[in-house]
Amino acid sequence: MTSIVAALRAVRARIADAAKAAGRDPASVRLLAVSKTCPASAIRAAFEAGQDAFGENYANEMAEKAAELSGLGLEWHFIGPLQSNKTRIVARYCRWAHGIDRLKIAERLASQRDASLPPLQVCLQVNVSGEASKSGVPPDEAVPLARAVAALPRLALRGLMCIPEPTEFTSLLRRRFALLRQLGEQLRAEGHALDTLSMGMSHDLEVAIAEGATIVRVGTAIFGERDKTARTGEQASQ
Repeated sequence: MTSIVAALRAVRARIADAAKAAGRDPASVRLLAVSKTCPASAIRAAFEAGQDAFGENYANEMAEKAAELSGLGLEWHFIGPLQSNKTRIVARYCRWAHGIDRLKIAERLASQRDASLPPLQVCLQVNVSGEASKSGVPPDEAVPLARAVAALPRLALRGLMCIPEPTEFTSLLRRRFALLRQLGEQLRAEGHALDTLSMGMSHDLEVAIAEGATIVRVGTAIFGERDKTARTGEQASQ
């Protein structure tokens, strides 16, 4: 697993360089290692290299890994579209949920979060590029949804998340990320204590950091290309 160690080192260097170029403290940007479809052994290797926060898209797969690696004290983030019948898993195992785009899902998470656990940290997913095929609340509906989610018990609204459409045009990416940042600023002006912009992945983390990202979600640059043929029925349905 030496390659994972080297890949983590390279990604952390990219984050630090991008933050410095933007006039920011590198410590203000957190790395979330996206481990979906990766075996537990790869996650363990990343943990041994100093990575403790991992993002998963598929609830059942995450639950299996969380059980197998329970002794490590890992921080699990759910970052994919969340179906109603999977909320209980996320409420039980996760510290964070990044993809909230419906009040119904937030209400289920709030009701299913055990009172003995810390509040579930949540980000609203905003569809900043307007793609019909992509999850996320439309930008003009993000503020009312944030108000409703912030009022729920056992949840802590921390910020916003987005996944812009793939593009080679940096200027377009910057506009998408800037829109999320501006929505966050609007919510803070209303009195919401938001401190998180979850945006940027392996191919565009530098642009996201320039626009204010505080969490970048990186999978391929750490674990390599995934075997998409290995998807289970659960994975294909989410």
